[in-house]
Amino acid sequence: PTLICALILLQGLLSILRRLKQAPEQEVRLLLLGLDNAGKTTVLKQLAAEDISHITPTQGFNIKSVQSAGFKLNVWDIGGQRKIRPYWRNYFENTDVLIYVIDSSDRKRFEETSLELAELLEEETLATVPLLIFANKQDLMTAAPASELAESLRLHTIRDRMWQVQACSALTAEGIQTSTHLSCICNKPYRNTLAIQLLNFSPCSP
Repeated sequence: PTLICALILLQGLLSILRRLKQAPEQEVRLLLLGLDNAGKTTVLKQLAAEDISHITPTQGFNIKSVQSAGFKLNVWDIGGQRKIRPYWRNYFENTDVLIYVIDSSDRKRFEETSLELAELLEEETLATVPLLIFANKQDLMTAAPASELAESLRLHTIRDRMWQVQACSALTAEGIQTSTHLSCICNKPYRNTLAIQLLNFSPCSP
């Protein structure tokens, strides 16, 4: 049911995007953030359909371009170590979608990741930028479900942007390939309109 639900949402979003955008291809900038060891780089490689057998901690940043349904997704993966986080804001400009990756199996760091996310949502440069949260590592027995994570992060209090939590496993790619539709949210003038249509359309709750 989850896969079917995601595919239905994908079809609806692409239909909306085609109505909103006239150019044959649009570039979309995605910013991929999260704590260290959350699985950001593995998510990035899965989105790009690359080999994930050799992953090392990101000390600076990685950039990948992914083609999806007539869109060129430029994904910026920034390291999540504590010493690197103050430099995240150097990459905020012109972000179309914020993707925040969380290790859903590490409950001890939920408070830390919640505080980091709250700070991001207060950033003026990221105001109204749609938010996609990957509740990663769902392949582990200790993983918290997406609904529990949403409650822990108090996502229901967000009123200034579209947001969604997607349960996934970067290791197996489950929940990632079917979620690339949410990374296709386009330019600033369309964000609010698209968000409203998506929320009205979506057959699934976060």
